[in-house]
Amino acid sequence: MKRFISRFSLEYDRSLLYMLQASEYNLRDYFAWYRRVQDFRAVQKRKKLVWTIKVKALLAMEWACIAAVIIVGIYAVNDYPLLLGLAVVLVFVGCLTFALPYLLALFVFVGQLVQEPVEMTLINRAKATLAKHKGFKIAIAGSYGKTSMREILRTVLSEGKKVAAPGGSENTPIGIARFIAQLKGDEDVLIFELGEYYPGDVRKLARMVQPDLGVITGVNEAHLSKFKTIEAAASTVFELADVLGNAPLYVNGENECAKKEQRGGMLFSREGLDGWKVVAPQTSLDGTSFTLERGNVRINARSKLLGLHQIGPLTAAAHIAMHLGLTVAQTEAGIANTKPFEHRLEPKEEGGVVTLDDSYNGNPDGVKAVIEFLASLKDRRRWYVTPGLVEMGNRSEEVHRDIGKQLAEAGIEKVVLIKNSVTPCIETGLKEANYKGEITWFDDALKCYESLPHMTAAGDVVLLQNDWPDQYA
Repeated sequence: MKRFISRFSLEYDRSLLYMLQASEYNLRDYFAWYRRVQDFRAVQKRKKLVWTIKVKALLAMEWACIAAVIIVGIYAVNDYPLLLGLAVVLVFVGCLTFALPYLLALFVFVGQLVQEPVEMTLINRAKATLAKHKGFKIAIAGSYGKTSMREILRTVLSEGKKVAAPGGSENTPIGIARFIAQLKGDEDVLIFELGEYYPGDVRKLARMVQPDLGVITGVNEAHLSKFKTIEAAASTVFELADVLGNAPLYVNGENECAKKEQRGGMLFSREGLDGWKVVAPQTSLDGTSFTLERGNVRINARSKLLGLHQIGPLTAAAHIAMHLGLTVAQTEAGIANTKPFEHRLEPKEEGGVVTLDDSYNGNPDGVKAVIEFLASLKDRRRWYVTPGLVEMGNRSEEVHRDIGKQLAEAGIEKVVLIKNSVTPCIETGLKEANYKGEITWFDDALKCYESLPHMTAAGDVVLLQNDWPDQYA
């Protein structure tokens, strides 16, 4: 009943537009979400509709259709008695209300047909620009960790080179094309992040940028709902290796799936790589430090990044820096400039409570790493707050039970779970591992975040693990 009534609410049309926007105008994802909605008035919970030009254009077309239906209806029933005429017009509008989701989808589909030739022109122009560009091109692929690797490389290499890389998550053909259009042409290094949602995506992007070096950050269940199997995800990520040929490839040796695939790449980890050994690794809320040694050469690495899991990417960045001609001093200075990225294990302190914002980390390997980091923090009360992970496909239950077990084994004192379809699996894992701490439940993420300041005390560490987009149940 709520579903039916909410179609006639003032929020209905804006909810549909929000669903399109949050689904990135992917009509398959949009309709999957549409079929799940029980109350269109409660769609916009965590975020709100952003009034872009595209949204305004869709809204204008929507209202134009509604106005046209009303006008046609009035003319059609002009000779009817007033009440009967009004009833017929209302029926017309009611029918349009039910047709509106499909009408908006049609507008998007037609817009994409019109937009596609424009985008292809931009992409072809970008390919031509890159073909002439003399900069060293680095491509990064993986189920997770691409943006962090990109920012580490950007920061380290900028100490001795002029480096350009897209901002945000511009990892699609059109996003990369727009980035290329802004290049000045004198950059020494270009860094690209290759997004993957379906087989062939990485190959298409890699052929577009023609990289001189590649980095694979790992393969796991992220986007498994689209790939269906880990093997399909691995095959897609390692399309980068196929395009690289004999060019250097760095592979995360701490990720079992990537390590197994490898394809001749150099493995990097917290142990080191290519003859370089990691010595005296340490981490705390102040950052991470270690020394890289090979023969008589030493690189003293001091980073503000948190967690021993950062050592592998930092080591790979140091190796790439030396490969591109940076000195030891420049490499050390570049590593020293690395710091937590926004919403990726980003520390904030207020009233003696340290909050670690890891809301953009939504993959099992990342979760394991941050639980390990929490476990290393002694003499503090530790909180783990999560709504769970999305897009885990048929491994969702197993993944979330494992998270519960990891939390129990790490001895995390407080676990706060936000109710949805997966968090009961985390609770199951906690109980199976005989968790001794306290479990607190919240129905809503916003209420949870508002309540935390009243539940915590000075000296506590609170980890906010992942965000749960509105389109997931």
